[in-house]
Amino acid sequence: MRIAVVDDDADFAAFLNNLLVEAGHSVVGSGNGNTFMRLAKTETFDLILLDWNLPGRDGIDIVRNLRNDVRSDVPIILLTLRSEANDIVAGLEAGADDYIAKPVDGRILLARIDAIMRRRNAGRNGDGVQTVGQFAFDSAQEIVRRGDQTMQLTSKEFQLALVLFRNLSRPLSRAYLLETIWNRNPDVQTRTLDSHVARLRSKLDLRPQNGWRLSPIYSYGYRLEPVEGGAEMTEDAG
Repeated sequence: MRIAVVDDDADFAAFLNNLLVEAGHSVVGSGNGNTFMRLAKTETFDLILLDWNLPGRDGIDIVRNLRNDVRSDVPIILLTLRSEANDIVAGLEAGADDYIAKPVDGRILLARIDAIMRRRNAGRNGDGVQTVGQFAFDSAQEIVRRGDQTMQLTSKEFQLALVLFRNLSRPLSRAYLLETIWNRNPDVQTRTLDSHVARLRSKLDLRPQNGWRLSPIYSYGYRLEPVEGGAEMTEDAG
């Protein structure tokens, strides 16, 4: 996952960075609340680890802003020295998904992250066929079907399609897509992403007249959205 670590304690931020990288995640750090809010409007994250007491803008204000103004549903875990019951209630009521008092045990933090992401991804994983609209995604075979038609995609095109359809109507930054699909490979250029998006749009016929809009977002990335109505991704049993 791509995880934002927002904490002005350099030693603690370094501890989190090492813990998360060793667990296979990508980390983007920030030590200032205002700086992070600007970053949050130009980048995409799978999870945010957030301190309460920050210079510029405090953690609770960031949570409220992300939930109410930016309308982001990215999971947020507050990591803070504030451990009073009223503080915990205030953090959760503001929109945080979890609240962990410092000092933090690394094993417990990783377990809590896994628990949050399992709940968030319920029905998205496994060997079942995931469907959205007229498309059916078979992750085991990396096959996409539309009705009786099998769409021929490369492995990277399939992964890109799955990420886009799992995040319908959510803006996804170029950095997020490149790290998610190409595993943070520094040799991969943004034009590689652009060419894959163009091929995917053509192969799956993702056009407004067919009920889908796959659009570039200037200086940010891409967004896939249904043109008429909404579509939920589901998983067939079996």
